[in-house]
Parts: sequence; C-alpha cells; structure tokens
Amino acid sequence: MRVGLVLTGLVLLVVVIGPFLAPHAHSDIIGAPFSPPSATALLGTDYLGEDVLSRVLAGGRSIVWISFVGTLVGVAVGAAIGMTAAYSGGVVDELLMRTMDVLRAFPPLVLILLLVSVARAESALMPLIVAIAWVPQVARVAYGAAKEVVGREFVESAEALGTPRMRIVRREILPNVMTPLMVDFGLRLTWSIGIVSAMSFLGVGLQPPAADWGLMIKENYQGLALQPWGVVVPVLCVAVFTFGTNLMTEGFARTVARVSPLEVTT
Repeated sequence: MRVGLVLTGLVLLVVVIGPFLAPHAHSDIIGAPFSPPSATALLGTDYLGEDVLSRVLAGGRSIVWISFVGTLVGVAVGAAIGMTAAYSGGVVDELLMRTMDVLRAFPPLVLILLLVSVARAESALMPLIVAIAWVPQVARVAYGAAKEVVGREFVESAEALGTPRMRIVRREILPNVMTPLMVDFGLRLTWSIGIVSAMSFLGVGLQPPAADWGLMIKENYQGLALQPWGVVVPVLCVAVFTFGTNLMTEGFARTVARVSPLEVTT
C-alpha cells in the first residue's frame, strides 16, 4: 500500500506542478517533427514538432480529474440507487435493479463509446460519460451490501421510532456499506484511468491540440522507431498511475479484510 501511495503521489505531484515547470507551452512548435532529444527539447519533439516534455508535464490533468470525478459521481449515484432499491423492495426494487441489469449487459468501454457517439466528447461531458458507465456496476455492489443490512435490528428500531426513510438510508444503511463502496471506488478509479486513456487513444476522447497522455500515444505511435519518447513517456505515466492506484486499492482491501465489520448505529 505504501508503494502505491508513493507512486500515485509522484504522478499527482507531476500533475499539479508539472505545467509550471514546462519549458514551453504545450502547443508551441519548437523544431522539426520527431526530432531527437536536445538542449531545447530534453525528450525530443512529437509528430508536429512540439516539445514532448512540455506536453507530458501538462498532459496528466485531464486523465486525473476526468477519472476521479467520473468515478466519484458514478459510485455516488450507483450507491444511492442500490441502497434505495435494497431498502424499498417490491416494485421499486424490481424497476431499479432490472434497469441496472440491462445497462450492465454492456461492457463499460462499449457503453462509453456508445454514449460518446451520441454526445460530443467535450472535457466537461467526459466525467459524466464515465460516471454513467459505472452506475449500474456500483448499484449492484451497493444493492448486495445493503441487502445484508436492511433487516438488522438497528434499522427496524429506527423504523419503529418513525425515522424518515431517507434518513434511515443515510444514517443507518450507508455507514454499514461504506467499506465495500470504498474498495469498489478504488477499483473503479483504476479502471477509469485505463478507459479514459483508451478513449483518447481511440480518438473519441480529448482532441488536438489538447495535451493528454492517451492522445500523445495515439499521435506519436507511427514515429516510434524515429523518436520513441513521445510514446514511451506517456505510456509510463499512465502505467505508473494505474499501478499505484491498484496497489493502494489492494492494500486497503487487505486491511479491511483483517478488520471485523462493525455495525454503525445512531
């Protein structure tokens, strides 16, 4: 887990301070296409003659914020749907979860590509598209976890006291399903990083002249034999970020597994 924290922290450090350390603007043409490393371009230039180092330092923000915001919204909405269905039961349960099952039939990447084909892949919409892809997956996890809680004595006690249903979901059920939701959030975040990168590589994510690690791989792979750093460095950045978040998630899951679950009551 510590290794994951260090790796993820390094990537986030690059994302935060990288644009201020870039020697050039990410869209400046500073030389011939696919020029080798030099004093003015430490990692050489890309397919247009832009500085690879500057684009790498500026290209992580999009992947980080789109992945994080999309995952956070997807987990929040999916958890709300799953807990509501589990607690309500009956027609509400059937309607919500059958709808989620239909959406779960589509693999997340396929669903994202379908949504992108309908809506433009603007940076403001991409987190929402990622979130929609995760909602049915998270809803099923939250539903399964909440089903084990709704019949507990402390929930029945709250109902007997006349506590509003939404307050019961928020104060009694949510704290008792938070641990699996946090583990699931870490897993979804790891997958989101890969999916957002894949979207840019497939040409349905951010578009030029935006600086983005996935987009850099797509733009420069044809010149890999001439100037590899335009592909190798963004690939390493994505790999380190994905590996770091994955290690953190696994470490958190192992920690949770060693701790006995506690009933949280109010």
